[in-house]
Amino acid sequence: MSEALWSGVLAGLGVAIPLGAIGALLVSLGARAGLKIAAAAALGVAAADGIYALIAVLGGASLARFIEPISVPLKYVAVAVLLFLAVRTTVTAIAHYRDPAKAKDLGGLTTPMRSFGVLLGLTLLNPATVLYFGALVLGWQASGSFTAAESAVWVLAVFAASAAWQLLLAGGGAMVGKVLATPKGRLGTAMASSLMIGGLALAVLMS
Repeated sequence: MSEALWSGVLAGLGVAIPLGAIGALLVSLGARAGLKIAAAAALGVAAADGIYALIAVLGGASLARFIEPISVPLKYVAVAVLLFLAVRTTVTAIAHYRDPAKAKDLGGLTTPMRSFGVLLGLTLLNPATVLYFGALVLGWQASGSFTAAESAVWVLAVFAASAAWQLLLAGGGAMVGKVLATPKGRLGTAMASSLMIGGLALAVLMS
């Protein structure tokens, strides 16, 4: 059972730690919206990782065959969403800088529940995540040690590890936000986030 626990922790960290568009968005959200909204968004990301880990456990070898035909459309949807977020973040940041009274407008991510749902949906658009977990599950199944109880522990460990990392990013962003609480500071962090998200969207498109 401990093997399943630590394997799940490593799997969750393995998919969470690379700082891609989602991580950049969490840091930016923490800086602009505060810890409460950013933490809800972080849990949305972790929930998506947990859902994909569960799908991988239940789907087995058929998972890759299902994902492969729709991987290209999913990629384009993900690119479109990322580009929309990059543009929306830029436009909103400029509006905030020109009119500080609008600083509570966070591009739609104004409540913890909404932030959770948006980040959950955005993370679920990434087919590479489910293929990553599927490969891990198939490798574990090949060893003959993938029991039902271990599967449950593994999925929960994936969620917990991912949640811990995403919450760390959200908390770090919230701390940065306190330091960069000036209008120019908020504009700078938002523009940097937009550039990162836009660049990663183009990288996904060309992959």
